[in-house]
Amino acid sequence: MNHERNCRREFLRKLGTGAIAIALNGAVLRAGGQRGTDKPNIVCILADDMGYGDLACQNPESKIATPNLDSLAEQGVRFTDAHSPSSVGRGTRYGLLTGRYPWRAELKRSTQQCWSPSVIEPGRLTVGKLLKQHGYDAACIGKWHLGMDWPTTDGKGPICVGRTRTADGRTNVDFNKPIANGPTAHGFDYYFGVLATHFSPYCFIENEYTVGIPTLLKKGIPGCPGPMIESWKLEEILPGLMNKAVEYIDDKGGRVHNKAFRQTEGTPFFLYVALTAPRTPIVPAAQFQGKSGAGAYGDFVEQLDYVVGRLAAALERNRFVENTLVIFTSDNGSPGRDGKNMMGGLNSVREYGHNPSGPWRGIKTDIWEGGHRVPFVARWPGRIPAGTTSDETICHVDLLATAAAILGRKLPDESGEDSYDILPAMRGEKVDRLIREATVHCSGNDVLAIRRGKWKLITRLGSGGWSRPSSVESEPDGPTGQLYDLQVDPGETNNLWLEQPKIVEALNSILDKYRRDGRSR
Repeated sequence: MNHERNCRREFLRKLGTGAIAIALNGAVLRAGGQRGTDKPNIVCILADDMGYGDLACQNPESKIATPNLDSLAEQGVRFTDAHSPSSVGRGTRYGLLTGRYPWRAELKRSTQQCWSPSVIEPGRLTVGKLLKQHGYDAACIGKWHLGMDWPTTDGKGPICVGRTRTADGRTNVDFNKPIANGPTAHGFDYYFGVLATHFSPYCFIENEYTVGIPTLLKKGIPGCPGPMIESWKLEEILPGLMNKAVEYIDDKGGRVHNKAFRQTEGTPFFLYVALTAPRTPIVPAAQFQGKSGAGAYGDFVEQLDYVVGRLAAALERNRFVENTLVIFTSDNGSPGRDGKNMMGGLNSVREYGHNPSGPWRGIKTDIWEGGHRVPFVARWPGRIPAGTTSDETICHVDLLATAAAILGRKLPDESGEDSYDILPAMRGEKVDRLIREATVHCSGNDVLAIRRGKWKLITRLGSGGWSRPSSVESEPDGPTGQLYDLQVDPGETNNLWLEQPKIVEALNSILDKYRRDGRSR
C-alpha cells in the first residue's frame, strides 16, 4: 500500500502542481473545452401549473406517461414534500430566484398586468447574480412573468389593461428601444422567452428587445388585448423555448456558436428553463395530440416530458451529465383544466380519471396542499444517490442557499432571508433535525399557512384570522383558522384548531416572529 502511494505521489510530482490540483479535485477536461471543477453546471427546469399527481412515478393512478421525468427520478432523488412558496406562479418565480418569501414583496394580484414593471427590488441578490459572482455564465430561457420596465413613445407609463387602456388593445410601448430591468438586469447574461403566454406583447423577447416588432392586434387566441407579431402561433412557443435551451447547451459544448449567448469559454453555466406547459392556453403539438389518457391537458404534460428528454439528451451528448446538477419542479399545483378550447373548467380533467393533485386536497391558487405541493426531482451523478426519495420538507426559496453551499459560501444576511441549504437532503445524509424550522406557504388570495413537521396551520395574511381560500371547494364550518395533522390526514379534512390550542399558539408564534423579523433563516 505504501509503495503504491509513493508511486502515485511521484507520478503527480512529475506531472506538476497543476496536475496535482486537478487530481485532488477530481476534475477532468470535458466537451467544449469546459474544465470540470467543483463548480457544477446547474440546470433548473420549472414547469408551469404541473401538479404533484402529474408525475407518473409518484402517482400509480396517473393517466399520463412521463418516461423522461421518471428516468430523471431514477437517476437522482425525488422529493415527496416539496413546495412552491406561492400557489400562483409569479410569487414562486420571485421566491425561487431571490430566496425570499413572495408575501414579503409587492406582489399583489392587481399588479399582474401585461406591462407591469419589475417586481424584483433593485440590488437584490438572485441565484443568477450569486453564480455570476463566482464565475458562472447564466441564462434564462422561458416564461419570465416578473415584470420589465417598458419604454414608451410619450414618456408616460405603458397603457395597460386593468389600469389605463384602449378599447382595442393598442399600446404606447416603444418596441424600438431596449427594455429595462428584465432578466439581464437580475443576474442573467442571456434571456430568450415570453412574459407569459396570456400576456402581450405576443412575441418572443431576446435580451432587451422583442424579436421583431409586434404590429398586429391579438385576435383568435386567449389572453389580454395587445400587440402581436405576425404569424404568432401558441403551439410554437414551447418548441421554440426547447430549441433555444438545447442550442444553449450545444453552444456550451462547442457544437454551435451563437454570439447572442454572451458566454465565456470554459466556464460553468446556470441555465434556468421556465417552460410554458402545461398551463393554459393548452396547445399540445400535433405529434402529442391524443397520446395521453387525460385529454389535451395530459397531451401537453407528455409534450413537456419530451422537452425534458431533449434537454437531458443535450447534456448527455455534450458530456455534461457527470458535472451538472439538474432540478425539475413546478411553479405551483395544477388547476386541473382539461384543455378543451385551450382552456377547460377547473378540475375538468378529473373526468378522465386523472387527478393532477394526487392524494392532496386543492388545486392551483389554494392554500391546501394541492396548491403548492409539487413535483421535485434532482440529479447530480456521484453527489446525489440514484433512485432515492426524500420526505424532507423543502421549498423553492431554498435554491439560493443551496447554490451558495455548492460554492462553499455563506449568503449575506440581507439576502435569501428564507432560503435554506437542502444539499444534505439531496445527498441523502442523515441529520438529527429538520433542515427548515418551518415553511410558510401563500395562496392566490393572501391566505398564509405555516408548516412544521406534521402540523399545518392556515391563517389570513395581515388579519390574524382565516378567510376562504380561492378554490371551488367549501371551507369547514366553525373556527376562524384551520389546523391539520398531515401525517394522519393528508386530505386536510379534520380541522383540529379547537382541539389543539397549544399547537395553534406555537405555530402562530413562529409565524409572527418570521413576519416581525423579516426573515426565517
